Amino acid sequence: MPDLIQLALYFAAALVLAVTPGPGIFYVAARTLAGGRTEGVASSFGTGLGGMVHVFAGSLGVSAIVLASAELFTALKLIGATYLVWIGFRTFQSARREALTVLNKGTAAPPVGPQRAFREGVLVEALNPKTAAFFLAFVPQFVDPAEGDVALQFVVLGFMSVALNTLADIVVAFAASGIREGAAARPALIRRLRETSGGAMIALGIGLALAKRPAT
Repeated sequence: MPDLIQLALYFAAALVLAVTPGPGIFYVAARTLAGGRTEGVASSFGTGLGGMVHVFAGSLGVSAIVLASAELFTALKLIGATYLVWIGFRTFQSARREALTVLNKGTAAPPVGPQRAFREGVLVEALNPKTAAFFLAFVPQFVDPAEGDVALQFVVLGFMSVALNTLADIVVAFAASGIREGAAARPALIRRLRETSGGAMIALGIGLALAKRPAT
């Protein structure tokens, strides 16, 4: 493994990157505003697991193969983008239907639940080739071949980065849930927040669809 100084530098860099607003943070915030704290935290762990998919793929060289192929990169990003847009559209439509349910029956529709939020988080992150590009560009800078198994170093360092990202996402989920709970007495505002979160997911999907393959 890298020496303590290198590990400290890596930890500091990974922490800065973890707290920098990006697609993952915006997705978790949108999911929390749509379904509450439980769904937000579940989606945080889901995106964490999805991130580990890229870490293991990177350690085995799979990510490098995907990024080297324009066809594979495009296919993966379009699948991920379509999935994000579908989730966003469903969230937007659900907000509208829930408003009608409350109006007609006086009760709100149930949230999607933490299990589905977790699964969606896994797929959203695992289907994002930009995450693979990030790990392949960032982690190898701190891998020292002279210190032993390169793949193991990649996994350990990648896990550290994913753990920090997940922790940052959970903090965002708690903050966003506070905003949602503060608006609990105003159903119309909750509906607008859910519609906005759905729109944000659609925007993230469009952004992913327009992403360009990193130069190799």
